[in-house]
Amino acid sequence: MLPSFERFSSARPRALRPAAILLAAAGLLLLAPLAQAQPAVPAAKAPAVVAAPTASHLAAARELVMASGMSRSFNAAIPQMMAKLTATYTQTRPDLAPDLKIVLEQIRPEFEKDTDQMVDKAAHIYAGLLTEPEIKAAVAFFASDAGKKYVQTQPYFFDDVINAMQDWHQKISAQLMTRVRAELKKKGHTL
Repeated sequence: MLPSFERFSSARPRALRPAAILLAAAGLLLLAPLAQAQPAVPAAKAPAVVAAPTASHLAAARELVMASGMSRSFNAAIPQMMAKLTATYTQTRPDLAPDLKIVLEQIRPEFEKDTDQMVDKAAHIYAGLLTEPEIKAAVAFFASDAGKKYVQTQPYFFDDVINAMQDWHQKISAQLMTRVRAELKKKGHTL
């Protein structure tokens, strides 16, 4: 079984859970339209879609999902969802805790199969965006010492980037509000 993010980030006071990291990554993707709205920066072209991938292409893409560390986020998702569900139910119904624990352990294997489905979906996405040689080159990188170090440091990186992004967002929001107020005041509006 692959290590969870908690193993890498337990010593960090502001460590994030894998689900939070995935949400943060999605948040980074949400910032992309802001970058595209800037006229001075040319828009990046979307990667060409690769035609129907072969079995070996998909196998290489699956290996990339595993080697890149992405799959450990999927592996941690089900236990985290179960922990959240337990906290939600037992907050108002603490008497459910013993039976809920038994039920969750009984159904865990059923839902852990969904993790493999997510790995396969991610592999299909990679296979649609990268050629098989490109995927194999990426897998080779992740098999190298530098690639292994990259995967090992991802939880710390995302933790720090997310915290920095939150700080940056607060700073920019305050500056934007101040600037808009000043410009509107010049036009006779007071906020």
